[in-house]
Amino acid sequence: MKAEYQDDPEYPKLLDNNDTLGHFRQRFYLKKDYIYMCGNSLGLATKDAEKCVLEVMEKWKDEGIKLWMVDDNKYYLYSRYLSKLMAPIVGADPDEITVFGGTTINIHQGISTFYKPTKDKYKILVDDINFPTDRYAVDSQVRLQGYDPADAVKVVKSKGNFMEEDEIIEAMTEDVALIFLPNVYYRTAQVLDMVKITKAAKEKGILIGWDLCHGVGAVEINLKEVDPDFAIWCTYKYLNGGPGSSAALYINRRHHQMLPGLAGWYGNKIETQFLLRQNFDHQQDANGWQIGTPNVLSMASLEGALRVINEAGIPNMRKKSLHITGYLMYLIEKKLSDYGFRVGNLREDSRRGGHVCLEHDEGYRISIALKSRGIAQDFRDPNVIRLTPTALYTSYEEVYTVVEVLLDIMKTESYKAIDKNRSLVV
Repeated sequence: MKAEYQDDPEYPKLLDNNDTLGHFRQRFYLKKDYIYMCGNSLGLATKDAEKCVLEVMEKWKDEGIKLWMVDDNKYYLYSRYLSKLMAPIVGADPDEITVFGGTTINIHQGISTFYKPTKDKYKILVDDINFPTDRYAVDSQVRLQGYDPADAVKVVKSKGNFMEEDEIIEAMTEDVALIFLPNVYYRTAQVLDMVKITKAAKEKGILIGWDLCHGVGAVEINLKEVDPDFAIWCTYKYLNGGPGSSAALYINRRHHQMLPGLAGWYGNKIETQFLLRQNFDHQQDANGWQIGTPNVLSMASLEGALRVINEAGIPNMRKKSLHITGYLMYLIEKKLSDYGFRVGNLREDSRRGGHVCLEHDEGYRISIALKSRGIAQDFRDPNVIRLTPTALYTSYEEVYTVVEVLLDIMKTESYKAIDKNRSLVV
């Protein structure tokens, strides 16, 4: 449904006064005179996360090694505990989710488990615009099986900046053993139709995994409906888990009897784990795909963050996200189009994620100028400034201010004083 917006400065105040999620801003650490539009890359710290981390620190200080036994073995079984909080966010059962490791290691875990190439069925199907760590992992797993990625990795080419679902399906030939794709693209925020693509893969007898990193916490996900073989996601973007917080892995229950591609002692059955036998006794649910001892401190911050997410509710967050990003796109077109700015993401609500893809030929220098004015966002080659008005801590008035600052940067041409040489992190 197309929303009706206004461009006067009083309008965002009205929206903020009627924002049913506005009170959640109080749960985050927000800085005065600093607008945070970078939740697509790293979510802000919640006071709930801080509380959980400090609780773990106190218990570690008081208990030492006995930390693993306190609160009914909560931290020893922390993945199981967090999976219950994660389950409603992705629409899966808790025993199909495990929280451990990081995004890339979990991609390796998923692919090494499900990629079983044969003479005639040995290719992995990917796209050419996904975040590169996915491709690095795919290529390395192919090499470990003795294949050349130039032959065994089948790449579906994008059209312009976007992928076409029908072309992905058309590429599902008999030699494809596995498919690995993102549900939301990191640069353009394009949302793929997971149900359509997964259904087509199953009909062709191809296993499929999904990277949910740029979608989880921003769009509604129902893994029971999608029914993929596996999925992975990080937790530090829209879930606000903290820098490098533990990632997650979904294993469809129909595969729980399989052995993980990468086995470790934390995937052993808890009943026999401390018998320390030399033979792996696989825990036959998603927890059996854990590898090493849980990163308790990073998982503690995630615990607090997930509590906030569940309290707000993903459907409510998605509704606000669509409306506030729509407002941002409206203001960009109303006020900035004469200065060379373009909205580079798709417009249909069902096909766009949580950030706005703002394009400009001078995007890098404009991004640096925004940072110097106290507006956090990021730049992605060749010309994209990613702006993310996040549902739980961005106000409509802040969105209006960002556009006004952009307008001032262009009118004064202040960005032209900035060096074109790139910094290491953009």
